[in-house]
Formats: sequence, structure tokens, C-alpha cells
Amino acid sequence: MSAVPRSEKPTGRFRRMLDRLSSSQEELDDAELQQDAEAVGCTKICDADDRQIVKVTGTLRTVTLRPRAGVPALEAELFDGSAALDVVWLGRRSIAGIEPGRKLIASGRIAMSRGRRTLFNPRYELRPLGQE
Repeated sequence: MSAVPRSEKPTGRFRRMLDRLSSSQEELDDAELQQDAEAVGCTKICDADDRQIVKVTGTLRTVTLRPRAGVPALEAELFDGSAALDVVWLGRRSIAGIEPGRKLIASGRIAMSRGRRTLFNPRYELRPLGQE
């Protein structure tokens, strides 16, 4: 008798509903952010490699003003449900609309520093408030 290979997790509607009910709020939020990134046509942050030009989207977790070699730098952490990315605007003290909790699309070249992905002075657009 031959065994029929089965996937490890059933994918029926009932199973998806059960998974959703047993998932934590954080897992649900992460999945929603990842689906949003796919819908907009952006690269997942976890898939971005060093020196790759990417377009990413996510939610700003933190926004901080830090001096870098005597020059002000606005630093933010962008999270898309798969990984975090540092976004740095050199020479900027503030940018209207850049605040924690805001959704953003950023594009530019990834730089890796100690395993951490960073975008310096990226092109960006704020997501409309109605889509948050």
C-alpha cells in the first residue's frame, strides 16, 4: 500500500480559522503587515540583501534624533512583519509625518552594518491615513 504524502498543516477554511483564533495579536499584526507589503508590490525586509536597491513598506516603530559625526540624523525603525530596517535621514532634525505608528513606503539601496539593514536618505512616501 502506498502512502499519500500530506502537508504538515491542513489548509482548509476551518484550519485557517483555528490558526487565527490560536495566534497571538502580534502574529496576526505581522501577517497583516506582510500581506500589505505583498499587495503594494514591495520587497520583504527579510529578503533584502546588502547593496540591493529595494522598495519596502511597513510601520515606523521608533523615531529618534541622533547626531552622527556632528551632523543631526533622524533615525527610524521600519517593521514589515518579517524583519526591521533602520531608515536614516542625514542632516534632518524632523520630517513632517514621520512619527511612530505611521505607515511608510521607502526605496533606496540597502547597507548592512553588523547584520542590521539600513537605508540612508531614502525616497519615501507616507501611506494615507485611511489605509492604516
